[in-house]
Amino acid sequence: MPEGPEIRRAADSLEAAVKGKPLTEVWFAFEQLKPYESLLVGQRITHIETRGKALLTHFSNGLTLYSHNQLYGVWRVVEANSVPQTTRVLRVKLQTADKAILLYSASDIEMLTPEQLTTHPFLQRVGPDVLDLKLTEADVKARLLSPRFRNRQFSGLLLDQAFLAGLGNYLRVEILWQTQLAPQRKASQLTDAQLDALAQALLVIPRLSYNTRGQVDENKHHGALFRFKVFHRDGEACERCGGVIEKTTMSSRPFYWCPNCQK
Repeated sequence: MPEGPEIRRAADSLEAAVKGKPLTEVWFAFEQLKPYESLLVGQRITHIETRGKALLTHFSNGLTLYSHNQLYGVWRVVEANSVPQTTRVLRVKLQTADKAILLYSASDIEMLTPEQLTTHPFLQRVGPDVLDLKLTEADVKARLLSPRFRNRQFSGLLLDQAFLAGLGNYLRVEILWQTQLAPQRKASQLTDAQLDALAQALLVIPRLSYNTRGQVDENKHHGALFRFKVFHRDGEACERCGGVIEKTTMSSRPFYWCPNCQK
C-alpha cells in the first residue's frame, strides 16, 4: 500500500508531464462529471496537491479534481493519443498536446469549487500532511499533546490519517524504532525530550523517504539515505542494540520492532 512519500512522488510525475500546459482533451467516465469536460478544455493544471492518499488536481479556472485511489486506483503518464493495453477501467483522461495523465480503477472522484474544497468531508477529516513544509515540529508536538490524540496508543495513532496525513505502516514502524518507543506507548506518558524526538521523527523520516527512497547516493556528504531499520527485517539483529527484531500484528497490520530497545 503506497504511503505519503510514494503518493507525492506519483503526483510529481503527473505534474512534470502536464503542469502549465493547455488541456486539449478532457474525458470523465462518470456522468456527473461530463459537464466539466468542455469547461476544462483550454485550461491548465496549475498544481497537484496531496492530502494523505488523496490527490487534488487544481485547474486554472478555479476548479479542483478530487480523487482518492483507495485500494485499486492508479494514475499513469502516457504519450498523447496513446491507448495503453490494460485490463483496468479508465476513469479520467487529462490530455495536453504531448502528454496525457490517466486515472484507472478509482471510484472516489469529484469536481470541487473553491467553496466545496473547504467543506469536503474527507478533506475536513484528514490531518495536516507530513510532507507539507509549512508543518513544523511544534505543530506536530501540539497535535500529540492535544486532548484528541494524547491518550491514543502509537500503534493506532500513527495509522490514523486524522492525526497526520501520509503516514502508513512502514513509516509507523520506522518512526517508533528511531525514537525507541514501544507501540503501546502514548504521548501523555512521554517526557518532553521524548515528545520533541517523536515530533521531529514524524516529519524527518517521511521527508527523507520522499527525497531519497530508491536512490543510491555515493556522495556521503549529501546526507543519509532512507533505508528500513526494522520493516520486513524480523529475525535480524537490531543495528542499535543487537536485539532480535520481531514481527507481530498491531491495529490489524504487520508490525516490526525491537523489544529490547523500544521500551
